[in-house]
Amino acid sequence: MSKFKKKKSDGQPAISTASLPDIVFMLLFFFMVTTVMREVTLKVEIQTPKATEVDKLERKSLVSYIYIGEPIKALQGTFGTEPRIQLNDAFATKRDIIQFIEIERENTSEAERPFMTFSMKVDNDVKMGIVTDVKQELRKANALKINYSTGKTDKIVD
Repeated sequence: MSKFKKKKSDGQPAISTASLPDIVFMLLFFFMVTTVMREVTLKVEIQTPKATEVDKLERKSLVSYIYIGEPIKALQGTFGTEPRIQLNDAFATKRDIIQFIEIERENTSEAERPFMTFSMKVDNDVKMGIVTDVKQELRKANALKINYSTGKTDKIVD
């Protein structure tokens, strides 16, 4: 005759993984909702100039961009080939810059407003006249922290 042995418990039961897919999908949904893929759709062509002395901005959330360049090929039939100013997702004139700055300041908390920077992304071939006009409007709006966006180069080109 054989003896039957009762199985002894070897410790704790296994952890249930039945809720693991729920947790994974909840995290996936959270990151899909909170991630910003693209802020602005560029309507102007920009090829930034190169510079050797480049500093990286610390807090990009406090930077508002002003784009200056020729409209992209698809929009040249409507807007021509002259350089245009783009604020957020729309073309603008220099008179719209003060209103743009006020809206950007309203969207920023009061404690962070002194740290706001306005970065100008200007195409290489744009004449300085339009850039000077934009800078004058920025002065009128008391937006004195201005940054020029450039690409980095390793050596000086003569």
